[in-house]
Amino acid sequence: MAPPRIALLGYILETNGFAPMAVEADFRRTWMDGQKVLEDAAAKAPREPGGFVGFISGMNASGAWTPVPLLYTSAGASGPMDQAFLDKFLTIVEERLKAAMPFDGIYIQDHGAAGATRDIDPDGTLFRLVRKVVGPKVPIVATLDLHANVSTEMVKHTDVLIAYLTNPHIDMVERGREAAGAMRELLSGVKTAKAFIPVPILPPQVALLTDRGPYGEAIDKGQKAAKGSILNVSVLGNCSFADSPKTGMSVIVTTRENQAAADALAKELAQYLWDQRHRLVPNVMEVDEAIRRLKAVCADPSKKPLLFADCADNPGGGGRGNTVHVLKAFLEAGIDRAAFGIHNDPLLAAEAHRLGVGAKFTAELNRDETNKLSGKLSVPAQVMAVSDGEFVGRRGTMGGRKGSLGPSACLRLDGRIDVVFITNRQQCLDTEMIEHLGIKVREMRGVVVKSRGHFRAGFNDIFADEQILEVDAPGLTTPVLQRLPWTNLRRPIWPLDAEMTWHVPAEVAVR
Repeated sequence: MAPPRIALLGYILETNGFAPMAVEADFRRTWMDGQKVLEDAAAKAPREPGGFVGFISGMNASGAWTPVPLLYTSAGASGPMDQAFLDKFLTIVEERLKAAMPFDGIYIQDHGAAGATRDIDPDGTLFRLVRKVVGPKVPIVATLDLHANVSTEMVKHTDVLIAYLTNPHIDMVERGREAAGAMRELLSGVKTAKAFIPVPILPPQVALLTDRGPYGEAIDKGQKAAKGSILNVSVLGNCSFADSPKTGMSVIVTTRENQAAADALAKELAQYLWDQRHRLVPNVMEVDEAIRRLKAVCADPSKKPLLFADCADNPGGGGRGNTVHVLKAFLEAGIDRAAFGIHNDPLLAAEAHRLGVGAKFTAELNRDETNKLSGKLSVPAQVMAVSDGEFVGRRGTMGGRKGSLGPSACLRLDGRIDVVFITNRQQCLDTEMIEHLGIKVREMRGVVVKSRGHFRAGFNDIFADEQILEVDAPGLTTPVLQRLPWTNLRRPIWPLDAEMTWHVPAEVAVR
């Protein structure tokens, strides 16, 4: 028999319903067609997050096959996708699928929390389209971020959905390999039974670390039960900021034709999440308290340095990555020997490049930003370093991967605090994002990152858990969910509706 022909498709968007619309240009920055997908996956330092790397290596290790790469694109975490471009994207996918048929299987590297300006479930729409084109007998396997907001459509039109198990996400390659193993089973004739339970809990993203707490415990319970007929157990934490009818936690259990086992385990895990919901709460401190803690560290060399997470302005959740609230407070408090990474301000980065290293000027932060939460700031600055923003991650989520910040600059503000300004909005995941511009993280008494939690895997060899503090500040990704102007959530949902009751549904099978 000829080696199986497997299509490779990648589509990643984590929607923040309160952020500006994601347009075609946002997706074109990462767009890879055909052979470029394979070239990137084979690179020493790939750019894509790891699903293709793991799937391809897993398929290569398990036998002959023919990869048929279609495309990969990502807008990361952004606002709702422009419906016109979603329609265009779906047309491109359909055309490429039809042109390259027949297929023996489809692998989709997906995020699972996409939303568009009209379509509330682009992931489900994409999966339904792929199923319609290839027919009911061709296996479709997809990997999901554990922050996915899962719909019945997503489960119905795929054979296996496999979510990440770690947050920070350091297992994307492993989940790709798991997808390859599942694909081999499906190609051998195995059929799946699936159970899916949405759980009406809206946890803050900061409460979804997987090495602790009820969420980590639920994932661990699922993995310990994944034996015998159980093919995969995925416990989804949700992307709360999507503000979508499908937003919320969920459980998917996939078995080898054992619906009863799928149903029973999914119900057990869903009930556990519901019973433990009161533990899914944020633990953030006021900016004044953060300043007090940092001043104590600066005054006493024996105290360990501190890492502060400005989690309300996390670009990885759709934040603008440029709020000035914490920075302004630190400057006014006279803090020094501190670094901030990374601030999204293309105009300021470009100005620093024009002026050159050593130049002194008045930096105007956010001069073209329209979101009122970002704020403005005018401060004396000196250009300490500039770069093209290209780097290779040192560890964690970005370990061994290429990243591009675009034209970037390190400015020393008011002669005391070093801030990295970038062009391509993204969260601070790795020390290299700031150290490639000359900042020495280990010499700082305090470091502030615009990130929710993924930074932990990039900085945890420098900052122990007790040295990491989450700060309560304004932003589009605030962990205090009651502050957000919800309009599209399916209600009731906990904790917004704190007195609600919920029971695991009797019917959870998806066919």
